[in-house]
Amino acid sequence: MKKILALALALCLVFALAAAASADWAPNGPVSIIVSYKAGSGTDNTARILAKYAEKYVGQTLVIENIEGGSGSIGWSNLAAADPDGQTIGFINLPNFSSSIVNEMGTYTVDSFAAICNHVTETSIVIVRAGDDRFTDLQSLVDYAKEEDFRVKASTNGPQASNHIGAQAFANSADFTYIDIPQGGTADQLLSLRGAEADFAVVKLADIAGQESEYSILAVFNDERLPELPDVPTLKELGYYDSWLGSSRCLVAPAGVSEEVVAFYEAAFKAAMEDPEYLEAAEQAALKGRAASRDGREWLSRKTENRRALLDSALQLTLRPEYRQLEKTNNNGKVRQIDAPTLKTLVMQHLWIEMVMPFY
Repeated sequence: MKKILALALALCLVFALAAAASADWAPNGPVSIIVSYKAGSGTDNTARILAKYAEKYVGQTLVIENIEGGSGSIGWSNLAAADPDGQTIGFINLPNFSSSIVNEMGTYTVDSFAAICNHVTETSIVIVRAGDDRFTDLQSLVDYAKEEDFRVKASTNGPQASNHIGAQAFANSADFTYIDIPQGGTADQLLSLRGAEADFAVVKLADIAGQESEYSILAVFNDERLPELPDVPTLKELGYYDSWLGSSRCLVAPAGVSEEVVAFYEAAFKAAMEDPEYLEAAEQAALKGRAASRDGREWLSRKTENRRALLDSALQLTLRPEYRQLEKTNNNGKVRQIDAPTLKTLVMQHLWIEMVMPFY
């Protein structure tokens, strides 16, 4: 009897120590944060701001690892394949992440990741190069674009990526056509605009943080003016696209990490995003941060399944001749415009972000 009692006590002690160890999990060395876009991109800029202020809550150095290409899919494939030991986490970008799964661009699914929290929700804006005398306001850009079909050129961050969707939504609402110049990400998209390869671009406000003097912001995709841009009109008040449009950037870990790992990072990044020093830096960078935690995997699955169903419906519509995607070649290059049903699907995905994202 005494031996049995001693064994029981020993087992209880082992389980208690194991539970305590799990509850006290923390990374044991530098933590890699995979960003699936190049250095200087919008995601990279916001990730570095967060990492700077989160290190004291994580207790380790946070190393940004840029793995670019494939509209984000290469980095996300690497993240999905990383050891689920808590030493590697990363950002996913919505709606691009869902698009890459639907289009089978990577080796991952939503089940390849464990959601930690949302970092920022960003509003899209229409910009031109600073000092471009042709465009003093949004109406002058629209008038210029309407003078001739496919006269105006837009740099985008990739076919059917977030900023391509924004450019198409703007063009459709203003009833003009344009030539899309797709790039591999936002950094190259902005470089294309600065280099006069394109006339305008749609990006997110944080994408131009620290570079505001390089661009003129003509309008924002929102139903009311942004507090940080009180003098910039909305597309809605100018008679064009009348809803919010933007994207979200979220932190995830490879699937298989323990609940303790997720809980640790959720608490650490929540503390960082509530830190007064971070909030001041975020305000200067025009970041709209929101932390989130509720059942992230279910949320990602619902988003992607919803998007797949919508895309399937849109693809059925595109079989009709009047809805075929426009592909036209002229002296300026190849035009890539998003057909109406697919655009509607992609925009609905943007709005889905706001409806289902679990916020604190």
